[in-house]
Amino acid sequence: MRKKQAQILIVDDQEEILFSAKMILKKHFETIFTTNSPKKIFSILSENEINVVLLDMNYRIGFEDGREGIHWLKEIKTFSPQTVVILMTAFGKIDTAVEGIKIGAFDYVLKPWHNEKLLEIIDKAVSESRKNSKKTIVEKTEKRYFIGTSQKIKQAYSIAEKVARTDVNVLILGENGTGKYVFAEYIHQNSERKKEAFVHVDLGSLSDNLFESELFGYAKGAFTDAKTDTAGRFEMAQNGTIFLDEIGNIPLHLQSKLLHVLQTKTVTRLGESKARPLNVRIISATNNDIKAEVKNKTFREDLLYRINTMEINLPSLRERKEDIVPMAHFVLDQIAAKYNQENWHFEENAALYLEKYPWKGNVREMENKIERALILADNNTISVHDLDILDFEETPENDENPLSEMEKTAIEKALFKHHGNISKTAEELGLSRAALYRRIEKYDLKN
Repeated sequence: MRKKQAQILIVDDQEEILFSAKMILKKHFETIFTTNSPKKIFSILSENEINVVLLDMNYRIGFEDGREGIHWLKEIKTFSPQTVVILMTAFGKIDTAVEGIKIGAFDYVLKPWHNEKLLEIIDKAVSESRKNSKKTIVEKTEKRYFIGTSQKIKQAYSIAEKVARTDVNVLILGENGTGKYVFAEYIHQNSERKKEAFVHVDLGSLSDNLFESELFGYAKGAFTDAKTDTAGRFEMAQNGTIFLDEIGNIPLHLQSKLLHVLQTKTVTRLGESKARPLNVRIISATNNDIKAEVKNKTFREDLLYRINTMEINLPSLRERKEDIVPMAHFVLDQIAAKYNQENWHFEENAALYLEKYPWKGNVREMENKIERALILADNNTISVHDLDILDFEETPENDENPLSEMEKTAIEKALFKHHGNISKTAEELGLSRAALYRRIEKYDLKN
């Protein structure tokens, strides 16, 4: 059976419900996520292109009125308006589910469900999601972008602004987590196409057998389960921008099909012979050494020429250390706003550790750590312990003398204050006992 390319999130506090729903859905849809806590919804939505959320309406024993489900439905629709939400409820709580539909839910499913009915509703929801993605005109025209002060990133944004005024194809290069998606969206938002769709395709997660149907679309009857004529991602991006993420991961035998679309500026749906004209801006991105792949004949040279009329390199955080602390504050403000919270800040000594941490996962790693810290922290103050940036492999690159001296002094003062008590000293510094012992050894602070 051919699976439909869709990402579905199931949210329920009962593990048996999560397991049962996942077993049913994974036979029909490409990617299934599950979580037993609604608080984790937003981190999953931030990191993945979720099409449909299957949301339970009750999460605490003794509270069975469905109000929690209504609350989380509103939160999801505020955070990600294009995400389609299906509510799960017991038979006696239909009135609350109907209320949910009035405020934005797509439909509801009764528990225990009939498998066929569940699949039918989710299949319709996935189709609705595809319509929504056509409308993702990014009402975020006022979205703030953090640029920073480092020379490399300012140069990249300067090029982006010039390129945005044209229709040339752009290739964005950079390590994982450097913000290639945000950068592509920035180009789109500064272009003449900004009122049209911005369509993101993660080519790295697209299986070979779905490549053509997802990108180019298909006609009814083109294959089993092709029950309606369906536009592909290129058609969804008509007059707008398509962002081909992780383009370096396309297998060689499929590259020619993509090249044909780019050369002819047309797309032909599977099962059809008629070529449909395209007016689409192409932005691609990869963290691979694409020129080495051309040399090794794993990436077509003619395809590279098509996608990189303009090439822009995004620097890693290691190359823009002066931006780390301001960026952390920017990210914290963004995440706090996402959760409708305010007045969050880092503890006083956090800057020292933020700058020292290697950030191998770049901006994405920073976003994940800060979001997790905000959820765990107390009193609107995020400590280095909450950030989990204390224990990492020391290297000469991040072992700078001024930093080491400051850390050594801080440890000495805390040890003195607590009369050498390791547990109390570690707690004050936000370190584990093992991490503190390693630093005592490193700075030769043993009695």
